[in-house]
Amino acid sequence: MEDSPYGSAEPRPLPPPNEEKIISSGDRNKDEGLDFSEFSKYLKEHEKKLQLTFKSLDKNKDGRIDITEIRQSLADLGLEISKEHAEKILQSIDVDGTMTVDWNEWREHFLFNPATNLQEIVRYWKHTTVLDIGDSLTIPDEFTEEEKTTGLWWKQLSAGAVAGAVSRTGTAPLDRMKVFMQVHASTTNKISLVSGFKQMLKEGGVASLWRGNGINVMKIAPETAIKFMAYEQYKKLLSSEPGKVKSHERFMAGSLAGATAQTAIYPMEVMKTRMTLRKTGQYSGMFDCAKKVLKNEGVKAFYKGYIPNILGIIPYAGIDLAVYESLKNFWLSHYAKDTANPGVLVLLGCGTISSTCGQLASYPLALIRTRMQAQASVEGSEQLPMNLMVKKIMKKEGFFGLYRGILPNFMKVIPAVSISYVVYEYMRSGLGIQK
Repeated sequence: MEDSPYGSAEPRPLPPPNEEKIISSGDRNKDEGLDFSEFSKYLKEHEKKLQLTFKSLDKNKDGRIDITEIRQSLADLGLEISKEHAEKILQSIDVDGTMTVDWNEWREHFLFNPATNLQEIVRYWKHTTVLDIGDSLTIPDEFTEEEKTTGLWWKQLSAGAVAGAVSRTGTAPLDRMKVFMQVHASTTNKISLVSGFKQMLKEGGVASLWRGNGINVMKIAPETAIKFMAYEQYKKLLSSEPGKVKSHERFMAGSLAGATAQTAIYPMEVMKTRMTLRKTGQYSGMFDCAKKVLKNEGVKAFYKGYIPNILGIIPYAGIDLAVYESLKNFWLSHYAKDTANPGVLVLLGCGTISSTCGQLASYPLALIRTRMQAQASVEGSEQLPMNLMVKKIMKKEGFFGLYRGILPNFMKVIPAVSISYVVYEYMRSGLGIQK
């Protein structure tokens, strides 16, 4: 998605066996293959780890794992799931239909899968922020301790950043049209998609459709890095128990991390709007834009629209997560058969719909933010604070005036999701990230 909504970690059952990881786990002499003795040793060691995990799940020590024990163990990891979700996980392992799992069933299910602990066994249904739909209000991804120590986390963040850059570049004309309509469209100055593009092409040619895209892409890296680091710190500060983060604590940490990142890079957001709306010859580049804004309007100009931008984080995050949870539970209760793994299309669909709903809820605040960022550069525009601007729009244009530009915004969602997902998969492959 562009800047997608808050991706909180959700438990997901185990992916299919990964031969490469099994070989790398058991290959003692590093000849990129397994001989019989290495394979035997791998199986013995892996079985021991699986037995330890089984025993840690079997809270009442009766030799069987039931739904209550699965939910309790996941809650200890900060992953709260519904009874229905726990049932689906259990059913994917349970062979004899007793709705409990004994040691033999557990071993048969996981013996040829390189997962060795509970964190690795709950990977599906993670609401990821890989999809980039253009709004930077998402809660960062969760990473396991193994991913952090092996350096896999920075590869995944890098892959996501490149995917976001390509996605934003591909949908930049629609993004510029959205900003153009947010700022200039009104009841007296009606702008359609066709007339808007005609105006842009007439004023600056084809290249003008990508105005503001350079800084929009540049801000991905610092924002992602700040958000990730802040998220890890906020989780430590807010967790009631060391090493365990509950759902509401994760949501709060993610929201605060988003606000921190937005605060740090907000001047770039203002410049992105100014560069997007600029006329031919107005600025020679980003630095010229920054210099002129600073000289003519002062430092305060770089934080215009900051309050509605920060306020937009809560409805975006809350609705995105709520819709994602609802869609996830609906799929699990109606369509999950032998496994809780929904597949790529369902995950993409759920993520896209939930993010779009989050955007819809926070869109009026995004429009107010954009107008406040741009008002000094628009001829004859009043310098209004947030509350007066809302009143003015409601009075002159009605409620739907707060949704100017929503059509090109929605039009870019599917191509943005498609581009970011395809590029992300290519980047994963290029960086050697195993699925």
